[in-house]
Amino acid sequence: MTSQDEPAPDSGQSSARRLDLDKDTVERDLVRLVLTVVELLRQLMERQAIRRVERNKLTEEQEERIGMTPMILDDRMTELRERYGLSPEDLNLDLGPLGPLLPRKEGRY
Repeated sequence: MTSQDEPAPDSGQSSARRLDLDKDTVERDLVRLVLTVVELLRQLMERQAIRRVERNKLTEEQEERIGMTPMILDDRMTELRERYGLSPEDLNLDLGPLGPLLPRKEGRY
C-alpha cells in the first residue's frame, strides 16, 4: 500500500491504527500497563534472587532480605490489582505469535 492508498487520518477507515481513549478507563488501563511492567520486573528479580541464593555466597541477613523483598512486592501487587479490579491474567499481555508476555506458573501469571 502506498502513501496515496492510505486512508486520510480523519476518514474513519484508519480506526485500527488509532488509540481509542475512554476517559472512564484511562486510569485503569494505565495502572494495568504499569502493573504489567512491575510484575515482569518482579519475576525477573525473583529469578535473580534464587540464583544468588543457590550460589551460597550470601550472609543469612542477605538471604532473609532477598527472600522478603519479592514477597512484599507480591503483596503490594495483589493490593493494587484488587483496588483496580484486575486479575493476574489481566497483566499478561498477549504478544501475538510470541505468546504471552509473562510465563505461567502454578496457575498464576
